[in-house]
Amino acid sequence: MRTHQLVLHWIEDRLLAGDLAVGGRLPAERALAEQLQVSRTSVREAIRILEAMGVVRSGVGSGPDAGTVVISDPTAALGSALRLHVATQHLPVADIVETRVLLESWAAARARRDAPQLEDAATLLAAMDAPEGLPVGEFLALDVRFHLALANAAGNAVVSAMMGSLRESIQGYAAELTGNLPDWKATASRLHAEHHAILAAVRNGDGGQAAELVSGHIKGFYKEAGLGRDNPAQPGTVG
Repeated sequence: MRTHQLVLHWIEDRLLAGDLAVGGRLPAERALAEQLQVSRTSVREAIRILEAMGVVRSGVGSGPDAGTVVISDPTAALGSALRLHVATQHLPVADIVETRVLLESWAAARARRDAPQLEDAATLLAAMDAPEGLPVGEFLALDVRFHLALANAAGNAVVSAMMGSLRESIQGYAAELTGNLPDWKATASRLHAEHHAILAAVRNGDGGQAAELVSGHIKGFYKEAGLGRDNPAQPGTVG
């Protein structure tokens, strides 16, 4: 289970048990991260998803509006998110790739240069800088977190929630498609260089360039892996 999912499950359990109710506040970000032994980035991602679903509202600063407050019954929202997640497991990979290109290029064009998520993205890239390279699974796990951080930097809660719902599918079918690649290490090195270029474009405030780089980055991987409109593979059937 991914760390942000641990946070989501913890919050859901507290809501269902009645320990949290409408009007109640979640623990502070740092306290919740320490309690669950996860990163503050994971806590932030989980809260952002819940906020996009209308379950909580986050306030900054101090005073009565500060902190993360439960604002609605989560049952319907969580059910909708679950249905979307399940649906992505049965859709053509080519369709999900096109959706990624639309969402991520839009987000890259609008990402804020000072967004705190860019620091998260840079930290993830540093973790991918292993001299001997990373195992495929570790690389792809960091890769999808990097893409989510960039999407979150646009500040659009709906886009963040949609990307979060696609997260497992993205990592799963990417892992399957690596079996089609002639040289994984060469591909990983190229993808990593492209990650750095995308982040640099966002930080330089060149949204147009960032969007083009993201689009080419996503399409390039799947083209190299043999995925195209003439081969709209289903999850679980590629390779």
